[in-house]
Amino acid sequence: MFAAGAVFCLALLATALYFQYVMGLEPCPLCILQRVFIIALGAVMLAAAIHNPARLARRIYGGLIVVFAGLGIGVAGRHVWLQNMPADQVPACGPGLQYLLDTFPFIDALKLVFQGSGECAEVQWIFLGLSIPGWTLIVFVALAVFGLFLLLSKEA
Repeated sequence: MFAAGAVFCLALLATALYFQYVMGLEPCPLCILQRVFIIALGAVMLAAAIHNPARLARRIYGGLIVVFAGLGIGVAGRHVWLQNMPADQVPACGPGLQYLLDTFPFIDALKLVFQGSGECAEVQWIFLGLSIPGWTLIVFVALAVFGLFLLLSKEA
């Protein structure tokens, strides 16, 4: 299960890179944060696959998956909310993530990123009625459920 989850996260990152470098869709700061949480989830699952944990360690890995997936749910949920705001309420476009990290202390930069901006509200791609953040939100929820199963299961 863990190896499949790690491969799934790798496939998600490959898809994001395809969207960026082949299709020319530029990621906004919230997109980058979602990628960070996918990388974290993939790393936890890869470590678990290599470790082949017993019951207690499997629950610890499940807890880590729940934490990172929960953070991803928060970021993706905020992103979906921004994309569904009325056009006249969308915040102005802000500076890029690298500029924020170079200019502000980390915590202040993180606060600015979570506020979102105009480029985060732009919908660049839709599949079956959902934007990229919408699909990412579904993925984070599914991974959180998987983590909860590991955390709470008596057989895990």
